[in-house]
Amino acid sequence: MSLGGHAARDAAAPDARPGRSCPASYRYPPRVFDRAADIEAAAVYAIGGLYGNVEALRAVEALAARERGAVRLVFNGDFHWFDTRLEDFAAIDGGVSAHAALRGNVETELAGEESGAGCGCAYPLDVSDAEVQRSNEILARLRETARGLPAVRARLAALPMHLVARVGDARVGLVHGDATSLAGWGFAHDRLADPAHARWIEKAFRDAKVDVFASSHTCLPALHTLAVDGAPRAIANNGAAGMPNFAGTRHGIVTRIATTPFEGPGRLYGTVVAGAHVDALRLDYDHERWLARFLAAWPAGSPAHASYHRRIVEGPRFVLQAPSR
Repeated sequence: MSLGGHAARDAAAPDARPGRSCPASYRYPPRVFDRAADIEAAAVYAIGGLYGNVEALRAVEALAARERGAVRLVFNGDFHWFDTRLEDFAAIDGGVSAHAALRGNVETELAGEESGAGCGCAYPLDVSDAEVQRSNEILARLRETARGLPAVRARLAALPMHLVARVGDARVGLVHGDATSLAGWGFAHDRLADPAHARWIEKAFRDAKVDVFASSHTCLPALHTLAVDGAPRAIANNGAAGMPNFAGTRHGIVTRIATTPFEGPGRLYGTVVAGAHVDALRLDYDHERWLARFLAAWPAGSPAHASYHRRIVEGPRFVLQAPSR
């Protein structure tokens, strides 16, 4: 079953230009997940793509506080992006550093100087050169903010590229990109739905020995379920916690993986794997305050405004689809 969507992406585009490629250090084999859990909890929230949205950070903390039991928050990359103003950057850093986190391509590139990878997004060829260039410019400006915070940069550099969580009987691989790369596109919906990609997915699960992969990076959500050697498995891509994921909406999405069902409104879709409830939850943040904060940093004519303002206001050109098998 696949749920969600994305324009077709070619994760293996042979293009070495900044923004379309990433260093070899971004890569890892799926077998790195075959290890003892780094986190054990009855509930884990995977929060990818916060993108510097301070209001979304506050909203996810409030959402987690509604849980009856303890919950572990895991920020799985790209929690920085639009937060070029020092007060916003500090607010995101302070909030995220209180919880578990791993670095996405944004944090990896922020932690050092120009690597030749631009934003480190590894954009495939169907993304326009103009969009890639704007992302490189956003990262360069954000790095200027980070340069004034050497201790923060060192902390970002030390963050892991992946984590393993145990939720009840379920083993969960937490990544930013996919099972082989910090900036991989193998968990984008169109790749997940491609029958030719199925063997790669199955091998990744066999090598990783996990029941669920929780990812982000591709900026739009997907839920993919399958059987590997007769056992159910799932890939949950939350898209973006800090931006709308569907047309006409103004909320983000986080992935909740827990031993108990989610109580209350806000569940968008989900499945159960190895006894764990894997759900996409809507993250309702203060849109007006967030928009004002975004425009203060990125007014009309700026690269982030050109690439993201319409999505922030109207949502992407994408609608929630019924599950398909």
